[in-house]
Amino acid sequence: MISLIVGENSFENERIVMRIIADFDGTAERVDGETLEVKQLPDLLMGMSLFASKRLVIIKNMAVNKALWNDFEAWLSRVSDDVHLVLVDAKPDKRTKTYKLLQKVATVHESQVWSERDTGKAETWVVQEAGALGSSLDKKSAHALVAWVGVDQWALWQALQKLQFLDTITPELIREIIEPNETENAFRLFEAALKGNAQEVKEMLRVLQKQEDPYRLFGLVSGQSFQLLALAFGEVPDAVVASDLGVHPFVISKLSQPAKRLSSRGGKEILAHFAEADADMKTSVAEPWLLLERALLKVAKTAQ
Repeated sequence: MISLIVGENSFENERIVMRIIADFDGTAERVDGETLEVKQLPDLLMGMSLFASKRLVIIKNMAVNKALWNDFEAWLSRVSDDVHLVLVDAKPDKRTKTYKLLQKVATVHESQVWSERDTGKAETWVVQEAGALGSSLDKKSAHALVAWVGVDQWALWQALQKLQFLDTITPELIREIIEPNETENAFRLFEAALKGNAQEVKEMLRVLQKQEDPYRLFGLVSGQSFQLLALAFGEVPDAVVASDLGVHPFVISKLSQPAKRLSSRGGKEILAHFAEADADMKTSVAEPWLLLERALLKVAKTAQ
């Protein structure tokens, strides 16, 4: 039997692997496909163990080992009926003969990384996961958790591990106990600037310098300035803007009021501040944190 697990959602991939292991009566053999050599294949695929009649062999990242991956097509017919072979690869080349043959002979599981469009799915998922851990998470708290942590399943699962010991889970406790994700940090920073609160911007940046990458944070904040401008110019419902930009309506809704207040003129001015900072970063005019702070302080002044 052959199982193929593909996709860049490493959490779901690992979940599938763990379910397969749980259903197997024995000890799984895990193999690093990146360093695997052809000479090892006979023992893995055809050799029988002295201690077990059935074997579970899990090979990860073989597709990275291109020479072996391309030759592996010839080995698929040699996999013993007593071996359950599990291949786990995030991005195998689907054009190869090996992949095309695997699609025919293997049970294929494909996982997709969640995006902001999957916020609703993530909220439903955390409620179910909390229940499996023996705790209770209502819809309001689930919404708060996903908004605070994001849709990354590893981060959500780690947050639920911390929250499971609370008698009652509330949005306030979530914000007190769980670290916010980069996107939430970026929004809170941009929100402070849109309120014209220069002092809060400075204080938040001092904290974020200890834990964030300036270029990544700049990209997230400047992206929100583009969303703001799209809303300021938009003559369509916010939901349509969200769909056009490929973001969740909840994200857009948080920028809706500032966009209306600033109008298209203010939105263009704010986007110009970030365009200037972006150009300065590319030419190394100053340190990235300084350029980010300067842009946000200009936003705060525009918003006043």
